Amino acid sequence: MAALGRQVSGWYHLIPLTWARISRQTPQKRMMASLLRKLTTASTGGGLEEIPCAGPKKCVQDPECRTHLPQCLLEKQSAPVDRGSWEREEVITSLLDMGFSDGHVNELLTVQPGTHPQQLLDIVSELILLGVNPEPVCVALKKSPQLLKLPVVQMKKRCSYLRKLGLGEGKLRRVLHCCPEILTMRQRDIANTVSVLRDKCLFTVQQVTEILHRCPYVLREDPGELEYKFQYAYFRMGVKHADVVRTDFLQYSITKTRQRHTFLERLGRYQTPDKKGQTQVPNPPLRDILRVSEAEFLARTACSSAEEFEVFKKLLAREEEEESKNHMPSDRSTSEDEEDEDGEEEGEL
Repeated sequence: MAALGRQVSGWYHLIPLTWARISRQTPQKRMMASLLRKLTTASTGGGLEEIPCAGPKKCVQDPECRTHLPQCLLEKQSAPVDRGSWEREEVITSLLDMGFSDGHVNELLTVQPGTHPQQLLDIVSELILLGVNPEPVCVALKKSPQLLKLPVVQMKKRCSYLRKLGLGEGKLRRVLHCCPEILTMRQRDIANTVSVLRDKCLFTVQQVTEILHRCPYVLREDPGELEYKFQYAYFRMGVKHADVVRTDFLQYSITKTRQRHTFLERLGRYQTPDKKGQTQVPNPPLRDILRVSEAEFLARTACSSAEEFEVFKKLLAREEEEESKNHMPSDRSTSEDEEDEDGEEEGEL
């Protein structure tokens, strides 16, 4: 014991730094400073049993541990569990600095169990850089936990693409609330929707951005059906591009639009505008046709009863079914005639 005390005392005199400087170093060095102070006390008359951080008695009694006591204690201090806990604390601090509340942080940490804290922080950081506030970020991740499984590189590329579409600076908030899968769906599918709006429907770049912002549900629609919905609005109802954007026309189903529009037409309350945009009767605004409930539509716009509208919807569905049946035989007969002609040509050959 006396030899150990002399060894520690000689070690202490070789330390060139003061206790104040050592205490400002890393946690491991601060722990070393505390250890050295207690070992010095032991060498001057105190006992090693006064050191609370020396670990179990088995470790102190082990000759190898007595020879390398500071190293043993440092290895225990830098265990992997402590490193993981430290990373978690760092992520929590960063999330709080971004403006997340304690409740938000707890929600994020439990959205996808097993997610590495740094992965969570990287995904959240990209959404914050897009201008999305903490509350919408939590909502989007709770609705689509698979977002946390995305590789960070893929997330960065998708966010860059959304910025090119003009969906940065906070405009992505509504999109993520309605359609969070915009971050996980294939970029080719998004590009197809954008291409239909630009090339087939002839919307401007700014109008496409506004449509994606106001009606993010279009991202879930088949591009062909989306084009047909616009054609119905433009050619059958006479709605211009600016009105399609302003009234959020594309977010309504084509079934609902066709039922209410055709019902008003047969009541003589709606006419397709001519080439000059004129009609013989004043057409009601789109908000009174599509944005209102069915009861309000019937009472204020159509001035009709619910029973009459129900009968009309059944008749309209029957008409559409008959039309589809009439088209199918003609297509089949055409294909059969072509096959017969091919057979006759082959026979002649």
